Amino acid sequence: MAIKFSDLAKAPTDILNEDYTSKVSLKCKKNAGPVAVTIETERAARGTLTSKVGTKFSYAGLNFDKVQHTADGGSVLETSLVPAPGFKLSFKGGRGAVLGLDYKKSNFVATGKMDVKDMSKFSTSACLGLSGGVTVGSELAYALSGKTGVTSFNVGASYSAGSFFAAAATASKFSQLNVDCMYKVNPDLSIAGSTTHSAAESINLVAVGCAYKAPLGDIKAKVGSNGVLSAVLVKNIAPKVALTASGSIKGTDTSTFKYGLGLSL
Repeated sequence: MAIKFSDLAKAPTDILNEDYTSKVSLKCKKNAGPVAVTIETERAARGTLTSKVGTKFSYAGLNFDKVQHTADGGSVLETSLVPAPGFKLSFKGGRGAVLGLDYKKSNFVATGKMDVKDMSKFSTSACLGLSGGVTVGSELAYALSGKTGVTSFNVGASYSAGSFFAAAATASKFSQLNVDCMYKVNPDLSIAGSTTHSAAESINLVAVGCAYKAPLGDIKAKVGSNGVLSAVLVKNIAPKVALTASGSIKGTDTSTFKYGLGLSL
């Protein structure tokens, strides 16, 4: 299967990172003909509410993936276009402006991104799926202004066999190795772990966790190297209505307890 280099370790990192939150939010989506409207509201620690209003639609072959206005007066524009089979042009504008190009053919994926606002950075990546469940890839970033030159270059690979999955990728110009693993115990239970390795620290356990499809809903839990235990429940409480309830605590110190609650409809 063709994947991007940034998604090389997606399976285990989703278990360890996705859905956990300490925010209270409400997300509403509504289709009005060919236009989709989304309103996202979050409650700040002081109790104030901030909202973002966005829309999504297509016109003459050009996809407006996100047209959004934020509470602070900012705006976001994300568009995409498919000029030929396998090619995808994209633009993401907000505080910055990034022009992107993705190419996908069979088991090969390549990406390119360029900062077109300040003309300061260009990045590219490539990933190739091989036989036997192996995927290899690399990424490179190049500074176009200031101290020009290669600012980042990394390689990675993933391996999948039956219920086992593992991915390893370098970071910080080969000074660190990140390893992520996942094992599917059964169709309902998966466990995952993440470690980093470097000359300064031979092994650092970042986090271990699991995902369980319970009758109550989808449950995830993890514990990090900092001693923080986190858990989240995602449940469909009605058709097209999803509830996310999350909490975290460090050890047995109840003063560190944080919770998050999200409703999407």
